[in-house]
Amino acid sequence: METKEITMPTKYDPQTIEKGRYDWWLQGKFFEAKDDEGKQPYTVVIPPPNVTGKLHLGHAWDTTLQDIITRMKRMQGYDVLWLPGMDHAGIATQAKVEQKLKSEGKSRYDLGREKFVEETWKWKEEYASHIREQWAKLGLGLDYSRERFTLDEGLSKAVREVFVTLYNKGLIYRGEYIINWDPSTKTALSDIEVIYKDIQGAFYHMKYPLADGSGYIEVATTRPETMLGDTAVAVHPEDDRYKHLIGKTVILPIVGREIPIVGDDYVDMEFGSGAVKITPAHDPNDFELGNRHNLERILVMNEDGSMNEKAGKYQGLDRFECRKQIVKDLQEQGVLFKIEDHLHSVGHSERSGAVVEPYLSTQWFVKMQPLADQAIALQSKEEKVHFVPDRFEKTYLHWMENIRDWCISRQLWWGHRIPAWYHKETGEVFVGHEAPADSENWEQDKDVLDTWFSSALWPFSTMGWPDKEAADFKRYFSTDVLVTGYDIIFFWVSRMIFQSLEFTGERPFKDVLIHGLVRDEQGRKMSKSLGNGVDPMEVIDKYGADALRYFLSTGSSPGQDLRYSTEKVEATWNFANKIWNASRFALMNMNGLSYDEIDFSGEKSVADKWILTRLNETIEHVTKLSERYEFGEVGRALYNFIWDDFCDWYIEMAKLPLYGEDEAAKKTTRSILAYVLDQTMRLLHPFMPFITEEIWQNLPHSGESITEAKWPEVKSEYTDEEAAQEMKLLMEMIRSVRNIRAEVNTPMSKKINMLVKAKDEKILSALEKNRSYIEKFCNPEELQMGQNIETPEKAMTAVITGVEIILPLQGLINIDEEITRLEKELDKLNKEVERVQKKLSNEGFMKKAPESVVAEERAKEQDYLEKRNIVEARIKELRG
Repeated sequence: METKEITMPTKYDPQTIEKGRYDWWLQGKFFEAKDDEGKQPYTVVIPPPNVTGKLHLGHAWDTTLQDIITRMKRMQGYDVLWLPGMDHAGIATQAKVEQKLKSEGKSRYDLGREKFVEETWKWKEEYASHIREQWAKLGLGLDYSRERFTLDEGLSKAVREVFVTLYNKGLIYRGEYIINWDPSTKTALSDIEVIYKDIQGAFYHMKYPLADGSGYIEVATTRPETMLGDTAVAVHPEDDRYKHLIGKTVILPIVGREIPIVGDDYVDMEFGSGAVKITPAHDPNDFELGNRHNLERILVMNEDGSMNEKAGKYQGLDRFECRKQIVKDLQEQGVLFKIEDHLHSVGHSERSGAVVEPYLSTQWFVKMQPLADQAIALQSKEEKVHFVPDRFEKTYLHWMENIRDWCISRQLWWGHRIPAWYHKETGEVFVGHEAPADSENWEQDKDVLDTWFSSALWPFSTMGWPDKEAADFKRYFSTDVLVTGYDIIFFWVSRMIFQSLEFTGERPFKDVLIHGLVRDEQGRKMSKSLGNGVDPMEVIDKYGADALRYFLSTGSSPGQDLRYSTEKVEATWNFANKIWNASRFALMNMNGLSYDEIDFSGEKSVADKWILTRLNETIEHVTKLSERYEFGEVGRALYNFIWDDFCDWYIEMAKLPLYGEDEAAKKTTRSILAYVLDQTMRLLHPFMPFITEEIWQNLPHSGESITEAKWPEVKSEYTDEEAAQEMKLLMEMIRSVRNIRAEVNTPMSKKINMLVKAKDEKILSALEKNRSYIEKFCNPEELQMGQNIETPEKAMTAVITGVEIILPLQGLINIDEEITRLEKELDKLNKEVERVQKKLSNEGFMKKAPESVVAEERAKEQDYLEKRNIVEARIKELRG
């Protein structure tokens, strides 16, 4: 296939090269899973973003990592499915829509359930299209033909199947329990939707009088408003102060109700007075104690946090207003005798920020123990879920081992309606996929399921399950890797694992790649209140998607947080610019070379052999590190190879044959330039898809798109260690000469005399063979090389392995300054000799270290000693 005419603009402008490329990829269906039986499937499901707003930097990081993995696997010949989708995000989306209605002077109750859900679907469509635009801008290789939504028809069917099955197994039940209640959104919350904050509160100490008038019992609380629902006072059965009172009663102040004193091991004799007020409807521990002692449950609050009719004269007051009033009344009655400051941890709703109320409510729960036991057992098997980094497995197991039943009902309108119906007359409960036949006699449960209930099924419900014969389910499940942040291991990862095991008998994914959070440069969490958030789309508008993606994916190691830095994104843009300029130079000098004209059969220069060797090393390194998800290390390897080896050295050296007269050498150099640039673009493609596609389209290539180009493989016939060593020597020499010139302010354009003393014949031969490079890059007036070269008195010298470089600088150098420089060099070498000799004299090191490591240290010692001898001799000479 002939190469096209070079269409690369002179300047790198990401906006120009990224424009229209994504649509071109989609039209070519390059991201669609091919269901090709000849290829091994590789599956990733996207963690579905909430349809509540814009994607943030965390989403950009998370999806970029997935895109890197899937692009690489596609190039490695897998049939890749990267399945996109979004989450209905029950409470979060409903709150946003209610906010919008409020700004229009309406509430959901004005609309009614059906109309409100219609409004929410409109919101979903609008925000889903924003999210797709952002995915496109990031360049994500998603298979949109399989896009799913957690409330779509297929997923709703899966949710009903799971609910009904678990209910029939006795793993879903309905009961009255103390749950976390959000009075602001008027819904139950699961334990992990509660954020605990330290709040300055108070301990209120009260005296409850004994009914027989023989004294009182002292209790304390942080929530005096709940005392209106007290139904007992508990003491430890072995507490000598109180055990004679067990069975007696006290009079509940204000209310005047008589309540019993009960004995229970739950009470800590050492804490406070050793007596505890018991409010079974407003405290989870009191609820359990109340069950043991058959205590009445008196709920004194409404769903919105205001006091109800059971609160007597406080009815209608907000719970915190009631607290103030009741404290005042208790003080006046002499019941409340002490208030002490108390810093305590108080639960707040993750969504609304309201103080969470422990609240007695009838809810639906999943019985977690049997499901958790299966998931824990899996981790001791070969087919376990592999956490990367593996330390997160402990985090996961610790939570699973201490699991509580999961409250799955939510008092919302937006979500999966609970598939339970109650008979209007008998109250009988029916659970099923559809309403009973005589539906007019039944009323469906008004609650919806916790968002995480449907998200937990995401890896298999998106593939067509519960139809076990669905083509995608059979081919693409289970998935290969899940990429997610450490903040949702409990919310989501754990739930996907136990639901997948229960319903498919398989783990949902082989690996879980855990990343951290994106923080600002000072390490602070990004938040609206701090005003330190960064919109990834604005970064892309300024620097391009490739620069942002490369920074995000290579800026930290697995499991670690990432600090966002504009300077680092700018540095990545500079890297892309360097790639652009180098590629453009190479392409302009390929002279219309076509793919089938690429030919390596001619004689290769040392630079040609070296760059091919370095390419092989880079391919091996990048592939291995990518398989281990160590993308930060991949980034360093690619940067060093592209910037240093390819751009700064090889391209400069390639100019000699390209601008010379030898046509055969030109052809070989063009072929190697084309090959190395092609392979480099493939290695870089998963990280920087736009610029690599643009450059690759201008290169001589076969195939339609780099997205389908074969991943580079090591070609051992291109590795030449001898040439690599020769090149290393040349590079060291050139750097040394440049450094010396810089020290004495002699520009590269000024010709100087140069003497090169080689240690042996082999080194001398290699130098002579590559004389043209030394002349080109060191710019000598006269170049003298040999084994027995006399060093003139006034000269600058550099000692490298096997070679001494001498630059006579008649009168241009201050001898005293040169002696000072050499003394510094000698000091450095003395330290290195001391360090290596100390190591070699260490018995422990010599016993434990492998032979190869000891041999390496001995070689270093020899090298440093030789260099030191030469430097010492030179100082002696200069001192005369």
